[in-house]
Amino acid sequence: MPPSPRSEAAPLFHVIDPRVFDRPQLDDLCDLTTRVRLLAKHPDGARFLLGLLPDRRAMLYFVQPSTRTFLSFSNACHVLGIRTSEIRDPATSSEVKGESFEDSIRTFSSYVDVIVMRTPRSGEAARAAALMNRIPRPVPIINAGSGQDQHPTQALLDIYTLDRSFEGQGGIDGKVIGLMGDLKRGRTVRSLCYLMKNYRDVRLVLIAPPQFALEPDIKAHLEENHIPFVDEAKLNAVLPSLDAIYVTRMQTEWDKAGETAQINYADYSMTSENLGRMKPTAVIMHPLPRGPEIALAVDDDPRAVYWRQERNGMWMRVAILLKIFRADDVVRDFDLTALN
Repeated sequence: MPPSPRSEAAPLFHVIDPRVFDRPQLDDLCDLTTRVRLLAKHPDGARFLLGLLPDRRAMLYFVQPSTRTFLSFSNACHVLGIRTSEIRDPATSSEVKGESFEDSIRTFSSYVDVIVMRTPRSGEAARAAALMNRIPRPVPIINAGSGQDQHPTQALLDIYTLDRSFEGQGGIDGKVIGLMGDLKRGRTVRSLCYLMKNYRDVRLVLIAPPQFALEPDIKAHLEENHIPFVDEAKLNAVLPSLDAIYVTRMQTEWDKAGETAQINYADYSMTSENLGRMKPTAVIMHPLPRGPEIALAVDDDPRAVYWRQERNGMWMRVAILLKIFRADDVVRDFDLTALN
């Protein structure tokens, strides 16, 4: 790839809510992610990336369990030479002494240039961003998952995975996408639904037990943005019509009285038996971790892209950091053909 034109998409500072992203920003991030992936495959390209942001520091404030999001953000920072600090247990911070959430965030901002945060409480990333907007030395806040609320960077990597999967097929526009599982409590689904307004003629099929159906506020958003959707109780009835099936696990950590135990997983699972009902060009996605909703045998099917989706997470988060620190045009100026 030769150098690409300078981006005209709006700059990033905080990354809190996926609703702020428009189509030019999404296309720009996808293009930048691909360029980063290609650069990193070559030793000279990897060294170039490593030298871009060695003067920057990041705080990884993850006080809710995380494997993929934490590791992908940590390694995204390392790709760019960003040094990291972390708190993964509030018992190791002054919060255990009674320090307020706001004072903790302001303390972090004194030492680092960006705060990546995951918490079990909805709205806390937005609170942190609002605080930063009021102080003399604000730093960007990246929401890496806030309660049952939002997970914007997961939605961005999901868009990238869909975009790559449908190369040569018109992209995401015009596709029928199934969302299956715990749609009520799953923040990844909420964030992905918000981004669908940026694509033409997309149709959504919502496959969930009635007690875990998509929340009314998200359905209202879909209606307001003229995104057709239907509710469906069972996967097999709609599987042949889907271009993508986005499977999610049941969010047992939010159970109050064992609600998940009442679910018949057979109606909301991908197995080797129902692969034959899918289009040859369809893809299977999952934000992971998975439970029984995707059988291990499905991994061997070429339409299962969730491990690629997971890898895409690090590269998309590299692209987000490049945008935040205004280093993206340097990457666009790099002539990738010089690496061959």
